[in-house]
Amino acid sequence: MTPRESFNEKRGNTVVKNLQGRGFDACYCRSGEEAREKALEWIKEGSSVAWGGSMTIRDIGLTEAVNKGNYQAIDRDAAETPEEKQKAAMDALSADYFLTSANGVSEDGQLVNVDGNGNRVAAIVFGPKYVIVVAGMNKVVRTAEDAMVRARTVAAPLNQQRFLKNTPCTLTGVCGDCKSPECICNQLLTTRNCRPAGRIKVILVGEELGY
Repeated sequence: MTPRESFNEKRGNTVVKNLQGRGFDACYCRSGEEAREKALEWIKEGSSVAWGGSMTIRDIGLTEAVNKGNYQAIDRDAAETPEEKQKAAMDALSADYFLTSANGVSEDGQLVNVDGNGNRVAAIVFGPKYVIVVAGMNKVVRTAEDAMVRARTVAAPLNQQRFLKNTPCTLTGVCGDCKSPECICNQLLTTRNCRPAGRIKVILVGEELGY
């Protein structure tokens, strides 16, 4: 095990204990492959499964596994029209499982997310029976305040390089605290505790994943 791997595992297990103390089901996995298999262990076959716009769950092959498996996939990306995409986003709110990542995770076990349209943070807060969060150790920072800073100044500008919307961070790579109609930092969510306990399940991964 390299020093980085050892550091990630020790720090990750500390964060897992703090997440568990806040009512989250949580575990640490060394790799994305291991994380994918753990998530699939949690998802009952035949269940309806939806997800938000997360590079992490795509990069570890989780959405592909759901699409190919014995599940009722609610895949917004497969929609052919804006109306179908909107319906998929609404259907996701009543799914058995909702898959996502986090924009930031504090060492004391809080999750922070920013969202443009709000469908992803809405599902985290209420609706789906279970939420499974997969986050690389690159998302872990010292405090919830640091996690919000990371979400606004790292995750959002990075994501805008995918979307290329008309915002200051698209052009400069730096958050402009904008009020642009195409801003993706419209809803800011800090999940301090999980209620009911166990509804949100968090997998920390000892790799750099997503933004």
